Amino acid sequence: MPISQELLDILVCPECKTPVKLTLDGNGLKCATCRRVYPIRDDIPVMLPEEATVAAE
Repeated sequence: MPISQELLDILVCPECKTPVKLTLDGNGLKCATCRRVYPIRDDIPVMLPEEATVAAE
């Protein structure tokens, strides 16, 4: 079950509070401001800063 649009509409980056967007491959949520990518595991977004990776520009 993919992440619902309702959930995507309310999720923000825990570091900078910018709304996150689904990555192209659908395996993460990316913050456009700080470039952190939060993983999605078993259809659950893991919104912990220590689990995020920082994407290249």
